[in-house]
Amino acid sequence: MKKTFLLLIGILVLSYSCSDEDDDLTLLPAGVEINDFVWRGMNFFYLYKDNVANLANDRFATDEEYTAFLEGFDSPEELFNSLLFQPGVEDEFSFITDNRFELEQVLDGTTLNSGVEFGLVRYPNDPNNVFGIVRYILPNSDAASSTLRRGDIFNTVDGTQLTDSNFGGLLFNSNSSITYGLANFDGNDVTPTGEEVTVAKAVITEDPIFISTTLDVGGQNVGYLMYNGFRADFDEQLNNAFGDLRNNNVTDLILDLRYNGGGSVLSAVTLGSLIAGQFSGEVFSTERWNSDLQAFFEDNFPANLVNNFRTTTRNGTPLNSLSLNRLYVLTTGSSASASELVINSLRPYIDIVQIGTPTRGKFQASVTVLDSENPDGRSDFDDFDDNGVTATHNYAMQPLVLIEVNVNGESEFADGLDPDLELREDFTNFGILGDVNEPLLARAIQEITGTGRSSIQAADGSILRLEEIQYKKGEMHKDDMILNLKDFR
Repeated sequence: MKKTFLLLIGILVLSYSCSDEDDDLTLLPAGVEINDFVWRGMNFFYLYKDNVANLANDRFATDEEYTAFLEGFDSPEELFNSLLFQPGVEDEFSFITDNRFELEQVLDGTTLNSGVEFGLVRYPNDPNNVFGIVRYILPNSDAASSTLRRGDIFNTVDGTQLTDSNFGGLLFNSNSSITYGLANFDGNDVTPTGEEVTVAKAVITEDPIFISTTLDVGGQNVGYLMYNGFRADFDEQLNNAFGDLRNNNVTDLILDLRYNGGGSVLSAVTLGSLIAGQFSGEVFSTERWNSDLQAFFEDNFPANLVNNFRTTTRNGTPLNSLSLNRLYVLTTGSSASASELVINSLRPYIDIVQIGTPTRGKFQASVTVLDSENPDGRSDFDDFDDNGVTATHNYAMQPLVLIEVNVNGESEFADGLDPDLELREDFTNFGILGDVNEPLLARAIQEITGTGRSSIQAADGSILRLEEIQYKKGEMHKDDMILNLKDFR
């Protein structure tokens, strides 16, 4: 993505004061400074600004009217939520936090973590109760040395039954350890085994490249990459993994995004270029912002609305592109945001064989909005990045700011991207990740080798369609498509 912006001070200015005599706002009374930050940030960035009357540039006739508006809310959270457009419907993802440091860590893949990555599922016979299923264990965590394995079921945490209303507090608290109460699941009933496993928590930075290997499939070299998060700090490692695949002369690639909730847009462009580098310079995706920012970019920096396939990493290292004409992708409802961006952006260029279940349905991107110095009462990019962040509070916002669109103008897949071959994960037979007999991987191999659907596809009809719960990791969204304000300077 080319982001070579000049500093925007004096170029893009959106003012909430109607005063023509003085650019500086009347000094705000104590207690509304944070609410002022919330309104300014949402007025400047929010994707759905045009749909929210209270975010209009001419909403307030005087500074006094603006101040009275801010004073009408008991908390920054209340104000923020009032400014969202159809929350839970059009906007499921914008959020605010009073701990910007924790937010930054979560978005970097760093959390206080037991090392157990899991999905949450409602009981088929009691939808208020929830059980967890272990998806994978993070290396070098305490859980990695425990008896816990992929496919294990747990229905209690610290002795308390998981429900749809308490799982957040039980699973994402700041306790130093966590105890999982194990259970069996036969496709209908969840039965406690009486066994408990306690593991210590630690601050862990997850390596998103969980598995990268070359499989010998009937004499063919097939690459398999399980990629669990788009993290820009790991783009060099991602390029190295593709270098190994290219050196192994892989003829096909199976990209496993089933648990990838998204992350950096720049990393998504990198991954797409590593897969299909033969389209270097072509349009990977384009951006649609709110009307004010869209008009500004179109008038001043139109090239910056376009993300192109590229040949190097951001550090200038040549990309080890496989230049594939076909890609096999494994997805579930946890495949979100930047994962969907890669699939949607590659589809106009190469054949995509998507195997699994529909993706999450998140086509918008967000930015982290911080409260930086704003001496003149105006709003521009510099007022919301990490330079000169105020020391008076730790609030940060993560609002939706743009829609990513592929070269054919296709986006807004609110119901997710449908697979070409639907195959649900069987919670009674999860399989081993990276093993050629694991059901979703095996199905992709069948497509590559042309051996047909066999018993794997037939078995799918008997898998109970249980409802998985989409949750916020650490009470903050993991499924996100993120831009960094540093890329706008």
